Amino acid sequence: MNEPTKFELDVLTITEELSDLLISKHNDYGPKNISQSPGGPLNGLRVRMWDKLARINNLTSYNFDMAPEHESIEDSFKDLANYAIIGLMVLREKWPTE
Repeated sequence: MNEPTKFELDVLTITEELSDLLISKHNDYGPKNISQSPGGPLNGLRVRMWDKLARINNLTSYNFDMAPEHESIEDSFKDLANYAIIGLMVLREKWPTE
């Protein structure tokens, strides 16, 4: 078996960070904020993802000398990636409803 490449190790590191964050936030918020979204879970995710993209657009339009006070660009990308994972779970009927 070949040793993993640096790229593969970097991907695994980031996906582990994402899964840790997703599980932590799920423990804080539970599933209902997604499963009971107005218009259904996919609509709720679409709105959240749109908001994150708008945030990323806003943050990248700023002067990079000014750091945001409440959420970094990295935080926004992590949330966006996790919303995509939740979307896959919803589509595969793996997202809990209770």
